[in-house]
Amino acid sequence: MYLVKKHLLLLLGITVLTLTACTQESQNRLGRAINNWTGTDGILEVYAGEKLVKRFVKIDKLTTAISTSGSKERPYRFGYGVLDSNFNGVADSNEKKVYFEFSDYSTSYIFYENPH
Repeated sequence: MYLVKKHLLLLLGITVLTLTACTQESQNRLGRAINNWTGTDGILEVYAGEKLVKRFVKIDKLTTAISTSGSKERPYRFGYGVLDSNFNGVADSNEKKVYFEFSDYSTSYIFYENPH
């Protein structure tokens, strides 16, 4: 039992050291990989001023676009989700999964995990 605890503490220490040595982007990528593996139920709301104009539900992740000729990030995000046409927060049977993208510079949006 003592040996198991010792190994767990050693593993925890190595993990903490590894994460603190990583850059912020590396930590973010690791976090996204964990979220993708465990699954999420995200909601994306897009606003025009104070008015809600689009809502997507059942989103597993948002991805930042990367240029095709390098590793430079592009100023938009994209993903797949169900377009919530009636804004009820539920993926109804008549609502379909769609691809979407939006600008990081000019789009007012909120992305959050479904609390239900």
